[in-house]
Amino acid sequence: MKNMLTTLLRSTRISWSSKTVNMFLLALTYAYFSSLTITNPLQIVEGLILVCALWGALYSLNDLTDIKSDEKDPGKQDRAFIRDDVDRKWIITFIVGLICSIFIVSILTLKVDFAIIMALMVINQLIYTVPPLRLKDTVLAPFASTATNSVLRIASCCVLLGDLFLVPVSVYIFMFTASLGTYLMYKGIPKLASLVGVVAGGILIYILYFGEMNLVQLAVAILPAIIAGIPLYLSLFSNKDRMAHLADILYHQVALVFFLICIVYILFF
Repeated sequence: MKNMLTTLLRSTRISWSSKTVNMFLLALTYAYFSSLTITNPLQIVEGLILVCALWGALYSLNDLTDIKSDEKDPGKQDRAFIRDDVDRKWIITFIVGLICSIFIVSILTLKVDFAIIMALMVINQLIYTVPPLRLKDTVLAPFASTATNSVLRIASCCVLLGDLFLVPVSVYIFMFTASLGTYLMYKGIPKLASLVGVVAGGILIYILYFGEMNLVQLAVAILPAIIAGIPLYLSLFSNKDRMAHLADILYHQVALVFFLICIVYILFF
């Protein structure tokens, strides 16, 4: 039983919370630089924990639906359900139980809008990973993965701050496009990734020209992704597994600590 619980917890990829923490920090910088008084810092922290936990459950779902393909992929032999065999019924029970618990806590303690945003995250991930739709295996995969999820993560923080459009629409679009390019690089599609990168660059120029993002917000939005993106780009020409692992450490571990420190400063100092 202990080994099974350990495997289930490993499947949540808790270090991948960096993605959520990064997007929360971006939203919080808009509150900070607009001199918005944050009256509910503990609710922001609670929301961050709930979204991170929700994505833990969704990553477990992803690994469950990918077991057969992951077994054939040498680079994914470290996935929790590949290394250790856990009965499918226990995995499903864990995922459903965790998601239900998260929504119960959210509905009882936070705004309904926040629960709606989280519901959209679940729906998007179900469409992306679960048959028969499973967009993950189609040309539509990039649009239902990291790109959409980045937008929803930002929105989840914004609704807790009281304004869905505290972050400008142009920034939502930029983060969608930039995340789309990162996904395409990760999947080894350099030409399309480069094209999307050019589009994202054009949107960024517009944002900076009209003052919808300052240099600090720019650093929060793109520097972590660029730092992680360098080894991802190099993976297109060299050892893919090694470079992907380096990108994982840089973004999911090193950057995570920095993001959390910044969030604590904005909320409590």
